[in-house]
Amino acid sequence: MTVSRQSQRGLDWLNFFVADVQTGFGPFVAVYLTTQAWTEVQIGFALSLGTMTAMLSQMPAGALVDATRHKRRAAMGALLSIALAAVLLAAWPATLPVLLSEILHGFASCVLTPSIAAISLGLVGRAALGERLGRNTRFASLGGAIAAGVMGLIGTYLAPAAVFWLTAVLTVPSLVALLNIRDSDMAANVAAMQAQAHTPRGRLRDLMLDRGILVFAGCALLFTLSNAAMLPLAGTAVTRAAGDEANLIIAGCIVVPQLVVAGISPWVGRLAQDQGRRTVLLMGFSMLPLRGLLLAVVQEPYMLLLVQALDGVSAATLNVMLPLTAADLTRGTNRFNLCMGFFGLAVGIGGTISTGLAGSVATWASPEMAFTMLGGIGLACVLLTFLAMPETRPALPADVVAAD
Repeated sequence: MTVSRQSQRGLDWLNFFVADVQTGFGPFVAVYLTTQAWTEVQIGFALSLGTMTAMLSQMPAGALVDATRHKRRAAMGALLSIALAAVLLAAWPATLPVLLSEILHGFASCVLTPSIAAISLGLVGRAALGERLGRNTRFASLGGAIAAGVMGLIGTYLAPAAVFWLTAVLTVPSLVALLNIRDSDMAANVAAMQAQAHTPRGRLRDLMLDRGILVFAGCALLFTLSNAAMLPLAGTAVTRAAGDEANLIIAGCIVVPQLVVAGISPWVGRLAQDQGRRTVLLMGFSMLPLRGLLLAVVQEPYMLLLVQALDGVSAATLNVMLPLTAADLTRGTNRFNLCMGFFGLAVGIGGTISTGLAGSVATWASPEMAFTMLGGIGLACVLLTFLAMPETRPALPADVVAAD
């Protein structure tokens, strides 16, 4: 079935503007609360509350999206909730509203991500999902990179609170893009997937004990355990070595991977369709030990920009392959978004542990030892993928797509 250009473009721009909206809840929260005379302890508690809410909400939110037939309405509710969270931050930076904002944003984000994945699956079906997810990632990366620069300028030259007013305003074009996605374009694929579903909805235990799901969750955990601390740890070293130029270098280290992700994500999706999932996973995950090794030996601050390009390759791989693998492993069930939530929980656990573990090793031993350790964890991720991860690509649909 041919999907209308309107729905395809609507999904493109939805990913672009959602990335804009989510960027506002990044490091800008800490900067803003600092200007409101919050202490580091108070800021840390608020951010930790948001992180913990997101981690605990991954699976319930995924189950919620699975349970509803109205994926667009779920995404709409999540966007409106994020807008409310931004308004609370901007208009009322007292303790209770800020904590409520963090909780609201944490849960809404966990609903929004699987909703967009489910809409993507409904539009193009399983056979073309890899390339569609690559396209989603491209637009999200471009949106995030542009938003970071614009919000940085607005927060600096207007007011820190302006970042969150802009975040709330950006939910409007997100909603417009969402409304441009036609239900009629999803109806055929949704009906076909429902007709093929053969696993009873209640057999959650069987799904969570599936070998492929458990192995990929382990890979996702090891990925973020290795990856999350690399740039913060490198940033500390660059600040000592580069002085006043450190902010410029760190900004480049954020933008360069985003550009790489935007450039290669559709290709990653096509490669996964043509050559199989394991090939792409091994290629992307292999960047982790290489990056850890290079960060341990590279001394020149500007060389960090080249090393960070490898982060774009691994990030594109995880961003495309996590929902694609979830779709593969839940074929014939109604648990796609729950599986995504399970993988998201694994990602959150790995990221939470990573920075504290790397900081401790850097303090007790040396930054070089910390980078070596992170690279070793990345190597464990590659080995787990090579030794235990099954190929999940369905043979017939992939062959049909390749023939086209």
